[in-house]
Order: sequence, then structure tokens, then C-alpha cells
Amino acid sequence: MPENNDTSMVNLALPGASARDLIARALRVDHAGEHGAVRIYEGQLAVLRHAGRHRRAAQLIAEMKAGEVRHLETFDRLLAEHHVRPTLAQPFWHVAGFVLGAASALISDKAAMAVTEAVETAIDAHYAEQAVQLAPVAPELVSIIEDFRGDEAQHRQTAIDEGAQLAPFHRLLSSVIQAGCRAAIKISERI
Repeated sequence: MPENNDTSMVNLALPGASARDLIARALRVDHAGEHGAVRIYEGQLAVLRHAGRHRRAAQLIAEMKAGEVRHLETFDRLLAEHHVRPTLAQPFWHVAGFVLGAASALISDKAAMAVTEAVETAIDAHYAEQAVQLAPVAPELVSIIEDFRGDEAQHRQTAIDEGAQLAPFHRLLSSVIQAGCRAAIKISERI
């Protein structure tokens, strides 16, 4: 019967991965996700700040962006502390996040909110799974993830309250964005 220790539990979560590998993957992907979220909001704000009728949406997006900046700063610090490099896909996420944000805001403020709802839904599921995987080896990181997960849930609820589900082609938009988030997560974990 195998020993029930931290290493065996890590191997169940990610076959062949050491605790260090698991933590490095988590930090890399979470940093990428928070960077992407900041860039989405920057793209949305670049459009909505110039559209006077969307003042409320711009204000809410600026507030949500501030939370994502705090998350990103935390992961910047954790990458340095753990000697983990960011994902090699970072330059792509930098541009793609801004373009997604700006394009959604050009459609409408509701479409911008629909992007937030979809992204936060995918991130919530990712953080929940990650917390289970990391619990045996990095409880302090799990605490941070759970804190940030609460913020992401608030962002999702704000987006819903602001009419995200009224966006044109909401269901299709949501499905495409969530699939893109899941792909970005897999890519960022690995490279």
C-alpha cells in the first residue's frame, strides 16, 4: 500500500510532478491569468472611457481592474520568491487580452460585462480545482487563491448585475470565451 504523504497526493493530482513543479505551474498560470485580466480591462477602458454613455460601466471596470492589479502584483512577488519564470506565452496574452477587451467594449457595455462573466466563470472553476491540487503542498498559496477566488466571484456577479446576460449572442460569446480561457490555462501551465 502506498504511503499517504504529500508527494503521493501531488502525484495523484498531476502524475510525475513534484511539489515544486506543481507550485511553479500554478504560479505561472495564475500570473498569466491575472495579467490577461488586467489587459482585458485595459482594453475595455480604452474604449468605454471615451463613450460618455458608458460611464457607469467604465467606473465598475476600473474598480474590477484595481482588484486584478492587486492579484497580479501578488503573483509577480510569488514568481520572484519561488524563482519561477512567467509563461513564454505572456507576450501573446498581453496583446490578446487587450484586443478581447477593446473588441467586447466596441460591441457594447453589455458585451464587455459578458466577457467578464465568462472569464470569471472559467477562473472560478480553475481556482477551485487548483486549490484541491495544492492543498497538500502549499496551504499558504491555497489561502491566497481562495481570497482571489472570492474577488473573481464578486466580479462575475457585478457583470451579471450590469446586464452581461443581455449582451448580443451571450450564450455563444460565453462559450467561446470560456473555451479560450481553458485553452490559455493549459498553454500557460506548460510553457
